Amino acid sequence: MSDIIHYGIIGCGMMGQEHLRNIALLEGTRVSAIFEPDAQMAADSLTFAPGAKLVNSVEALLAVEDLDCILIASPNFRHVEQLEALAATRPLPVLVEKPLFTDAAHLARLDAFRAAYPAPVWVAMEYRYMPPVATLLTEAEAATGGIRMLTIREHRFPFLEKVGDWNRFNRFTGGTFVEKCCHFFDLMRLALKSEPLRVLASGGMDVNHLDETYEGETPDIFDNGYVIVDFANGARAMLELCMFAEGSRYQEEISAVGPKGKIEAHVPGPGRFWPAHLGAAPVPQVVVSPRAPQGPQVRDIPVDPTLLEAGDHNGSTFYQHRGFLEMVRGQRAQPEVSLEDGRMAVLMGMAAQRSMTEHRAVDLAELL
Repeated sequence: MSDIIHYGIIGCGMMGQEHLRNIALLEGTRVSAIFEPDAQMAADSLTFAPGAKLVNSVEALLAVEDLDCILIASPNFRHVEQLEALAATRPLPVLVEKPLFTDAAHLARLDAFRAAYPAPVWVAMEYRYMPPVATLLTEAEAATGGIRMLTIREHRFPFLEKVGDWNRFNRFTGGTFVEKCCHFFDLMRLALKSEPLRVLASGGMDVNHLDETYEGETPDIFDNGYVIVDFANGARAMLELCMFAEGSRYQEEISAVGPKGKIEAHVPGPGRFWPAHLGAAPVPQVVVSPRAPQGPQVRDIPVDPTLLEAGDHNGSTFYQHRGFLEMVRGQRAQPEVSLEDGRMAVLMGMAAQRSMTEHRAVDLAELL
């Protein structure tokens, strides 16, 4: 392997462009080939990857000789088929965007891929790497004495428009609680160090996209809900999602509570959506509140402005890419977010969607 790591990129829509901006911040990297079928997005990608070769298919991309790794940032429903194309043609290390898959029918194909693919696969779960969230994860055990209750609240803006409007329909996204919330289910497993047993959820589509139609079809993605998850170690977690709450001071608020106390992470949304008339956007915070009466300890967790400028995920995309690059260079043996992590996060989202539509608790065993 040369000193320069050469990337092949599959998909350069909104999230793909963020990946390109962050790869450009890493020393010793070059994007050598891009497959993006939308002409405008393909042209825009060259702003951040000058000199990259634009190709017209995944197969043409994999034929480019000097590739060291692959990034898949295509629409959700394409991920499994594109992983299979790598397995059949050129099994390179790959960073694949969440959700790993969107249909329970894909499970057998994914299991076959996992069993046979010889190169490492890292599933993109950016929320793990947001500095305030990473701080909470690192300090939670000491602050809580062992998490017994974990609560995640996200109050944010509606889904943005994407190429082809694929993110308006469950069949392409897997459903909101797969597409959007697999991040949070991943955090639950990571923080609680346990596996989910059952999910009870309530949600619906109450405000967003109700007056939209695409080729005569109305969107069917949920825009709000509550999800409660019971874990094997006796801990429990809850997610509250509202996607018509733009203008909230903090987009994500995460709290972990145990016998010793509580730790919270407060995460602002993307700076480009912060209302300018409200002054400076808030700084991320971590708050530790012991059960003893000395009061909460509040710390700002500032993020490098260069990283904030490079994406909408509080700098996390850069930290994720830095870890992936270390793996590609052989400086770490395994991906930090495994195929199993990606698989379980999706299954938890699918259980939540099923619970919402069937109005009952869903055991994870039904999906496994």
